[in-house]
Amino acid sequence: MSEKESKRNKIFKLIINKPSNLKNDLLSGLTVALALVPEAIAFSFVAGVNPKVGLLAAFMMGLITAVIGGRPGMISGATGAIAVIFAPLVAKILEQTDGDSQTALGYLFSAVILMGVIQIIFGVLKLGKFIRLMPHPVMLGFVNGLAIIIFKAQFSQFYVTGEAGETLLAMQPLLIMCALIALTMAISHFLPKLTTAVPATLTGIVVVSVIAYFLNKNGFEVRTVLDYVRTNDPNATVKTSLPTFALPHMPFTWDAIKLILPFSILAAAVGLIESLMTLSLIDEITETRGRGNKESIGQGVANIVNGFFGGMGGCAMIGQSMINIRAGGRSRWSGASAAIFLLCFIVWGSVLIEMIPLAALVGVMFMVVIGTFEWSSFRIMRKVPKSDAFVIILVSVVTVIADLAIAVIAGLIASALVFAWKHGKKIYVNSKTNDHGHKIYQLEGLVFFGSASNFKELFDVKNDPEDVIIDFANARVCDHSGIEAIDNISKRYAAVNKKLHLLNLSKECSELIAKADNIVEISIIEDLDWHLAVDKLA
Repeated sequence: MSEKESKRNKIFKLIINKPSNLKNDLLSGLTVALALVPEAIAFSFVAGVNPKVGLLAAFMMGLITAVIGGRPGMISGATGAIAVIFAPLVAKILEQTDGDSQTALGYLFSAVILMGVIQIIFGVLKLGKFIRLMPHPVMLGFVNGLAIIIFKAQFSQFYVTGEAGETLLAMQPLLIMCALIALTMAISHFLPKLTTAVPATLTGIVVVSVIAYFLNKNGFEVRTVLDYVRTNDPNATVKTSLPTFALPHMPFTWDAIKLILPFSILAAAVGLIESLMTLSLIDEITETRGRGNKESIGQGVANIVNGFFGGMGGCAMIGQSMINIRAGGRSRWSGASAAIFLLCFIVWGSVLIEMIPLAALVGVMFMVVIGTFEWSSFRIMRKVPKSDAFVIILVSVVTVIADLAIAVIAGLIASALVFAWKHGKKIYVNSKTNDHGHKIYQLEGLVFFGSASNFKELFDVKNDPEDVIIDFANARVCDHSGIEAIDNISKRYAAVNKKLHLLNLSKECSELIAKADNIVEISIIEDLDWHLAVDKLA
């Protein structure tokens, strides 16, 4: 790696280079499985369904995407982004059916299946590669926004629900929780300096769980996973059975499909954006490359299976993915083992899982936040163009106050407008008259919607000779706005009995104009054997 590349990595992203081996994959998978439990339960509450639906979704999403997805090492499961989208659907069906939860689940599972079908179509059409067009400032904003969201989400663990609503923990349990969080973070930070034989986060969870067990035995109040599960239902438990196949209980009518279709489309879009953005982030961190189209298909298959086996669906999880990557998980074994460990926990080891203190898991997630947030953003704000700094801030803020999909779209629009504005101004000509008395304009730049207005102002129609030539050797026509601009100039010359010719037009540009021959009438007097670079990578 050159000195320049090394300096760039320090500014933009810390590369995590860890060896890939089965031990690291299995241990990181175990750590991820523990961290998946409270997340799946929390997102089940958001969607308005039983926690078991979220836990099964985390298992199925994690296993299937790990086996057939396009990004080894990335963790998928039940996510808040998908839960928020489907929550209104569940609430609406419950209202229409006077609280019939089976019918509501039937509509939810059907919507998840349709979501998966849409994602598979996206992957089959090879649209996943467009994630590579994501500007780096959008990626930085995405990372920072998600880090803030993960950080904010942890504060719900400091509150309890009672008759008076949500209230902050009493002083003693609050202080104990803060101390255990600090201990978990300290172990996660300092243990790797002593040994890397076991993941530091897993060690932190085990050590703090043992301490919490003895504290509870001696009369101190330490909130556990079981306490969290029973937030809404005093009889709830993590324990569940193996998923079984069943057709969703929903009438197969056009009205029913129209009801779930908008939710499925939105969930498919948000799920793919979050998954492909996470894929791109892990590519950068590990200096490897995932396959966006294959991941889209994997996400779709996983969601279809979810719908038939009682899961609420989901997508990639950046928090758990970062835990996995930082713990050394690199291959498909890490994601698959996380899913299998999770299933073992909720089917056979629920008693042990329910004893884990929430403080340990919050501490792990705080370390994820510290590792995920792009702290170099503060340093580079004065070094990058103001437009890039604006995009970073815009995406970060919108991710926090709205959602990821809106934030990414806003960032792409802002970046595209900046690009169009900058390149729209970079078009100019050098003019000369040849021995035949023809005026030749040697055009340089791109002719597209952003430069169309400037292009029209480059020509002296009134004083030019009868024949005018525009040399496109150093220019390209990019879109219909560019064709319209050329047609406009041609008509202005024709109005004063002068003719416009195009020289050195690329083959692709010639074909573009030829397709518009019923719209424009322009004389092309020469073509070069030049072709646009076509990216055929999946």
